[in-house]
Amino acid sequence: MAKQLLLGELVTCGIEKTVAAAMLQQIAPYLSSLPAAECWQQISQQILKPDHPFALHELLYKTIFCDWDANQGPPPAWFPSDEQIRATNIAALMNDLNIGSYRELHAWSAHNRAEFWNETIQRVGIRFRQKYKEIVDLSQGVEFPQWLVGARLNIAESCFQAPEDDPAIVFQPEGGLLSILTYGELNALSNRVANGLVETGFRPGDAIAIASPMTAESVAIYLGIVKAGCAVVSIADSFAAAEIKTRLRLSGAKGIFTQDYILRAGKLLPLYSKIVDAQAPIAIVLSLDSSSSMQLRPGDCTWEEFLSPNEQFDPIPARPSDHTNILFSSGTTGEPKAIPWTQTTPIKCAVDAHLHHDIRPREVVAWPTNLGWMMGPWLIYASLVNRATIALYYGVPTERGFGQFVQDARVNVLGLVPSLVSAWKATACMKGLDWSAIKAFSSTGECSNPRDMLYLMSLAGYKPIIEYCGGTEIGGAYITGTLVQPAAPATFSTPALGLDVAILDEDGYPSNKGEVFIIPPSIGLSNELLNRDHYKVYFADTPTHPLIPIPLRRHGDRMELLSNGYYRAQGRVDDTMNLGGIKVSSAEIEQTLNVVEGICETAAIAISPPEGGPNQLVIYAVVADNFSQDKETLKASLQKAIRQSLNPLFKIHDLVLVESLPRTASNKVMRRVLRDRYQANS
Repeated sequence: MAKQLLLGELVTCGIEKTVAAAMLQQIAPYLSSLPAAECWQQISQQILKPDHPFALHELLYKTIFCDWDANQGPPPAWFPSDEQIRATNIAALMNDLNIGSYRELHAWSAHNRAEFWNETIQRVGIRFRQKYKEIVDLSQGVEFPQWLVGARLNIAESCFQAPEDDPAIVFQPEGGLLSILTYGELNALSNRVANGLVETGFRPGDAIAIASPMTAESVAIYLGIVKAGCAVVSIADSFAAAEIKTRLRLSGAKGIFTQDYILRAGKLLPLYSKIVDAQAPIAIVLSLDSSSSMQLRPGDCTWEEFLSPNEQFDPIPARPSDHTNILFSSGTTGEPKAIPWTQTTPIKCAVDAHLHHDIRPREVVAWPTNLGWMMGPWLIYASLVNRATIALYYGVPTERGFGQFVQDARVNVLGLVPSLVSAWKATACMKGLDWSAIKAFSSTGECSNPRDMLYLMSLAGYKPIIEYCGGTEIGGAYITGTLVQPAAPATFSTPALGLDVAILDEDGYPSNKGEVFIIPPSIGLSNELLNRDHYKVYFADTPTHPLIPIPLRRHGDRMELLSNGYYRAQGRVDDTMNLGGIKVSSAEIEQTLNVVEGICETAAIAISPPEGGPNQLVIYAVVADNFSQDKETLKASLQKAIRQSLNPLFKIHDLVLVESLPRTASNKVMRRVLRDRYQANS
């Protein structure tokens, strides 16, 4: 090593002097004799402990890798052993295919897509009522692939292949005890839901919404709707009534499952009243308090009244292209895109989980999420198709209670959004917990900060993080990581198996930095939108790859290919931003803020911090001449409007008051100019 550690550096990290001296004696031989990667492996596994101050972890990491080439991105903080690699699902696939390296495997999967999906469908055990005649029909072009030609299936059947007594869900209500729902019990409850739907008069093809927290009951409801041949309409329970109403209208929902209240941090927040204000169709209402006598609208019913006593149900077979779920993603206008998931989309969820997250039978998977966002349905299929256990904590994931749940439930795979890690790090609320059961983390929803990701890895004694980037219209990720490659904080190691990507510059030429395009086709990629022209959104006017003579699919992310073959996210290319793991357009935020008293107009932009990490929301505002509120009071008013009308997770990082907004000749606000101006002044 070019640098040696000094005793004073360890003491500065919060280590008592005599302890620091002993530790220095342990560390010194590694520093002087081993290459950086091997040195870090030894020290991170043999000497560093989760309870050590993070400053010590960071000091040793930076010291060991002080000569690391920055063009390669952050140095790896986890290296798989040969034994760990051999135990993975990816290694089993490589062995069966007689493929010698991961890079060869990815190349094979990208060049032989039909064979890849045929192989993985069998590996995860997708059940069919009628077998497909052909994996994919590309006669209409890669823009409109037809998957599993001639097949009939109900994807919910593939969720119940584990032994009946195996745990399907382990859950803990806020302030309650750890409980388990077995596969047999979940199957029976979802059958009672499906029978209840039939008895209430719903028919296959009907759209039925769920606006509820992620609970054991909501998972059963979700699967029951799919079993009945209907389509789930995903609505986040945090939405305001107007947003709920929009999603009900776009989906044509004929019913909705919801709760009377949501319990959050000890407070009861009304939910059913928002459903009423949204003028929702018939509602089935679960109650947090079974002794309460809440007044329902005429035609609405309680969960107990709805639920059928019949625990047997034969799932309705469907065509592969039939809808199972309608989810929503914000575009560049105020109305969200309505994105249908078909019977095939969950296969992408399950295969990504099987290969990239290495989820195996009876492993426990936790991911704080909601059925209103794609990771809720993803978690259901990723866990249950792979015969694993879903771990659900009903409380707030930013507090220690969640970490205690992760410990007690013996979670093996923990997924999250990076802003959660920032909160844990700021409060040190996870200190002293035993997360040794974790074999991998996964991070999605927004750009990661390398420092925060190193902190996350340290909480479990250095376990890998699978960075996972994709979207609702992908059914999973287009770029991700694996457990057979070293894990470097905040970087991706590979395009997802079964597809490939191209990074192009502004002139449409291959580049190491630029807009990333997906090279289709792949199971999981959407084929339609309910309220937009799918071809125009994803394929129209995309550049042609000079080396690959097929159309490229637009996704809208910027990506950088590093010199070591890994990738680093560079944010969005358009004015869609990612706040708290949720995509939202500038227009949606501006429409909400422009009606606040004293505001003439606003521009919402997302800024990436210089050190990397989640997008930060910055508001440029033009105020009325006679407006007298100070900046902080106005910022509080704007934050309140966002909380009430959009989402409480969208936090304003900064408010900038200006006399006017920069505009193009056609009077469009130049948000890129504002981004450049803000970053130049920061």
